[in-house]
Order: sequence, then C-alpha cells, then structure tokens
Amino acid sequence: MRRGTTRLRTALPALCALLLLAAGGGAVFTPSAAAAQKPELPASAGLVSAMQKDLGLTEDQARERLAQEKAAFAVQGKAERAAGSAFAGTWFDADSGKLTVAVTSRQKADAVRATGAATRIVTHTAARLDAVKRRIDRQAAPAGVSSWHVDPVSNRVVIRVVADRSADTEVRAFVDRARRTGPVHVETASQAPATYAAGVVGGDPYYTGNVRCSIGFSVYGGFVTAGHCGGPGSFVRGWDGSDMGWFQGSSFPGNDYAWVSTGYGWWTVPVVLGWGATPDRLVRGSWEAPVGTSICRSGSTTHWHCGTVLGRNETVHYAQGDVYEMVRTDVCAEGGDSGGSFISGDQAQGVTSGGWGNCGSGGNTWFQPVNEILGRYGLTLHTA
Repeated sequence: MRRGTTRLRTALPALCALLLLAAGGGAVFTPSAAAAQKPELPASAGLVSAMQKDLGLTEDQARERLAQEKAAFAVQGKAERAAGSAFAGTWFDADSGKLTVAVTSRQKADAVRATGAATRIVTHTAARLDAVKRRIDRQAAPAGVSSWHVDPVSNRVVIRVVADRSADTEVRAFVDRARRTGPVHVETASQAPATYAAGVVGGDPYYTGNVRCSIGFSVYGGFVTAGHCGGPGSFVRGWDGSDMGWFQGSSFPGNDYAWVSTGYGWWTVPVVLGWGATPDRLVRGSWEAPVGTSICRSGSTTHWHCGTVLGRNETVHYAQGDVYEMVRTDVCAEGGDSGGSFISGDQAQGVTSGGWGNCGSGGNTWFQPVNEILGRYGLTLHTA
C-alpha cells in the first residue's frame, strides 16, 4: 500500500536475524545494558545527509557535531551532580561544541568545569524556576497562550503567546499573573499548537477508529505512541489494515502518551524507519538530549526530518487542555505524524505530540519524553 513499504518491511526480518546472530548463535535476544552505558551516536551517510539538509551543515560539520553531542551526553550527569543545589540547567552550545551548565555559585562552577563542561553564572536555580513554572501550570490558560517552559539559557520562565492574540484581555491577564510568580519573559509564536492526528488515509503505520497515527518506539509487548491517538481499550489495526492490538494505557490531556500491546503475529524490533532518507535506525537506549542538541523525527506522513532541541519541560496549551513536561523542537511535522519517533543518534527521545506549521514552511513540534512513558507503565524499551 505504501510506496517503499515492501522494501522496508521485508528488510526487518533480516535485520532481526542479524541481531539474533549478534546475541550469540540464535539465542533469544534480550535487552542490552546500552541504556546504562555511554550512548553511541553513529554517523551514517543517511543521517549526515539529513542533518546537512535540515540543519544547513556541511558533511564535516555534521560529523563533528555528532561527535561533540556524544561527548556532551557523557558529561551531562557528572556535571549536574557537581553543580549540586546550585544547578540551574544545561544546554548544548553548537558554537563551542560543548555542554554548558548554568550554576548560581562560582565555587560550584569550578567543580562543574572539572567534569569537562562549560559554565555560566546565573541568578536563579533550576529548583526556583521549576517552582515558578508549577505555579503557572495551576492557572487556566486562554486560547491565545501557546506554551510555557523553563529556559536555562535566559534563566527565566518563557511564555509564548500567539502573535495576533497577544493584546487579548485574557492573555494579558494570564501573563500579568504569571509575572507575579517570579522571573518571566514573554515571546510570540506565529500559530497556536495542535495535535498531529489525522483521518484515515491509505498506506499508514497504524489506525485506531477513524484516526491514523504513527508508532513511536518498540517496547517488550508492544509500542509507545501519543495519548491523543486513542483511549484505553481502543482497538488498533496495522499499516496493512490487519488486526494489531489494543491501547492498554493512555493519557491526554495533562500528558500525551500511550502504550499499545500487540499480538496477532506482530513482533517488535528496536528500529526506527529512515524512510530512505537515512538507513533504518537501531535504538540502543534513551539518554535525554539537552537543549541545543540535534534531533530527528520519523513519522508516517512526512517521514524523516531533523532539527534542534529548543526547550525542555514545557507546558503546551492545546485546545483540548494543557500537556506538561514536553520538549520543543524546530523539527517539522504534519497530520498523521502523531506518536512517531523522536531520536537523537541512536538514543530514543520521545513520541510526537503536536505543534504548528508544516514541512513546507517549517514550524515547531513538541514531543513527550519516552522515559516518562516507560516509567509510568513499567515498560522496557526494546534496544539493540
């Protein structure tokens, strides 16, 4: 049904066979300890090509950035522990090629630099800004408010309002209340965010009811995806229309995550489809990418696109209600991409929720972090 699907689908059994051989003479393949080790960020030709196209890099720049991001991944945990109570957030600085850690203490900055990270002295700790954001979360947001999040770079809570609604009385009142809670900065967004579910069209990964969405990541027993794609008990059909499984858990709004148990002959592999733009990606873990890191998305409508992590722990104000602890990117997406995979190198990041714009003119897309989903339902990511 889908152009190119037959090649991809027939390649999966061969890939799985290779994984079994690598595990040792046909033994049952079990999850590796990759998630507990330093992440590998392989620079395949396809991935480098996608980064060149979507991030405007040369081939050498793309490969160098992947190597720098790998080093930042490895430093992040040590640097945060070194900062202690003075910790105020992290981000990847593409200009310097290093992880930057914000701290409120010069003494702690020395300890952080000893781990290999750069530092910036700021006024507010991450704990302080998180508390401000939680107070804003308790407010009812009007339609003209797009999202809000803690921004480690500016050391403030940033509220994004839709440009042509910024003068609305209820928007101004929301912003005024937010400013009374602590350090707040207001930015404009060109459009309001919306989820990326779509009506049924032919040749797509999975369907529930009259909605078409995308698979996120394989877990043992099924896969994770977006919560707005279906409620608990909803029946799922696969990309070919055959019976696939059921939504075992789902949350939206508040969260935007779900997990689907599969049966009927469907089996899982630790793979994200590259759609011909890059070789299919093996998933080796789920280390969280800091702000500034390159990231790519795979979805059933617009396939493979890359961009950058712009913000973490954002609250997104959809028409259906607020969704918390989201990650914002400048990767494009469109209807039907909901639930699809966000991946950095070979590290699973999250499932596509929604956003604004499209893959012709660009836009922003948010995802729900995969580790939160795994923890909520007690699932184990299927890794290579």
